[in-house]
Amino acid sequence: MDTKFVQSALEKKKAPNTDPHIPPIAGTLFGIALLIAILGAVIGEGRYSDVVLGGWVIAWTLIGMYVLFALKVASQWEKAVVLRLGKFRKLAGPGPFWIIPIIDTTPTWIDHRVMVTPFAAQKTLTKDTVPVDVDAVLFWVVWDAEKAALEVENYRAAVDWAAQTALRDIIGRMMLADILVGRSMIDKELQQVIDERTTPWGVSVQSVEIRDIVIPQDLEDAMSRQAQAERERQARVILGESEKQIAESFAEASQAYVNNPTALHLRAMNMLFEGLKEKGAMVIVPSSAVDTMNLGGLSGMISLAQNNMPKEDK
Repeated sequence: MDTKFVQSALEKKKAPNTDPHIPPIAGTLFGIALLIAILGAVIGEGRYSDVVLGGWVIAWTLIGMYVLFALKVASQWEKAVVLRLGKFRKLAGPGPFWIIPIIDTTPTWIDHRVMVTPFAAQKTLTKDTVPVDVDAVLFWVVWDAEKAALEVENYRAAVDWAAQTALRDIIGRMMLADILVGRSMIDKELQQVIDERTTPWGVSVQSVEIRDIVIPQDLEDAMSRQAQAERERQARVILGESEKQIAESFAEASQAYVNNPTALHLRAMNMLFEGLKEKGAMVIVPSSAVDTMNLGGLSGMISLAQNNMPKEDK
């Protein structure tokens, strides 16, 4: 199992998906309230009693604290789950919203942007018992913040585990050759399986992409040798087919000379002439051809003619 993946998933599970989201404006209002209370106390010194001044300070302090803890601001891409006395009340955001301190809480903030989650299945056996390492990327989005917050403890970690187990299950049901050539098919099947598991959590899977498939080095070398041998076999088969076609063409051409020895004799003379007209050429003629086509006499006549030629012509 992927140790790094397990550690990251456990860290995500330990760290709750919460965010206090205390906006700067609330702190500013709290500071203004305290400043007004102090200024009121200084200005009113000598005019009001200590009881009245203390009351003003307490009142403005309470107002500032209420604004500090009651005002929340959600970003454009997120929504806050508001619980009132532990029960679901509403989804708030994006933008500013108010809660009742102590009574209302916002334990979870849901991100509605498309999330990218890399996951892997290491040392997983295929159907033909070959260990492979597969890396993939999952693109998903939360379409129902209420379900994501209430139906599952940590929807991010749940999506990670669902993707990894689905990948291992699919690899275990496929042959190695199908995995290597069928990445698009694996992507579609993974998307369907993971989406079925995450839909009750308010999460929708947009796409899954296989990044890399790693097989053992020994097996990779063996597959390379097999592919090379297959290419050599195909080359020899093609060469044999070519020789067969050439032989058939010669057989068809020979039918024209079966009952026509004169045509065959002329063809032989033409072949001999084509070979002798090249400078320094050597022509090897079968002895049977010399006897049957009178090529010996013909070659002697050609040699005698060349010897009688003037040196300039030679």
